[in-house]
Amino acid sequence: MTIAKVEVERFSLTSSKPFDAVVAALKSAVGQPDIVEFFEATRAAKSFPDLERIVQNGLGRTGLMLFAEFDLGAILRRETGTETPKSMRFLVGNPLIMKEMVKHVPDAGSYAPVTVLVDERPDGVRVSYDKMESCLLPYGSLEALAVARDLDAKITTLLRECAH
Repeated sequence: MTIAKVEVERFSLTSSKPFDAVVAALKSAVGQPDIVEFFEATRAAKSFPDLERIVQNGLGRTGLMLFAEFDLGAILRRETGTETPKSMRFLVGNPLIMKEMVKHVPDAGSYAPVTVLVDERPDGVRVSYDKMESCLLPYGSLEALAVARDLDAKITTLLRECAH
């Protein structure tokens, strides 16, 4: 048994835009394939070029896709009986980017796809993301870190666009 300590850098922005507008901006920027069909197609791919084509078709303009979304606020609102707080967790990524990180650091598979959190707070709508580079730093792979930095740039650009 091993236990490793991983220090994570969290990127956060606060937006004055309404929660629903931030969520709509996020969802419009990433691909939203039917995820069951997507995984069936990737499993059925006969070659890596076929797999790449399937992935590319599922990506949005940001080079990312939405794998899942969780309405965390629904649980909170059930308790309070009010319309707030709103909180959504989105799993966002690109299997081809994940592949490049996992080739060099198998544990990168624990972090991809990434989580983007959009939640209402007293000072506005917060968008947050744990930077992949910080997650992979302890593993010491320069190759994986380069891919992680590129992914971080994609995600932080996306969050900036959604928040402003």
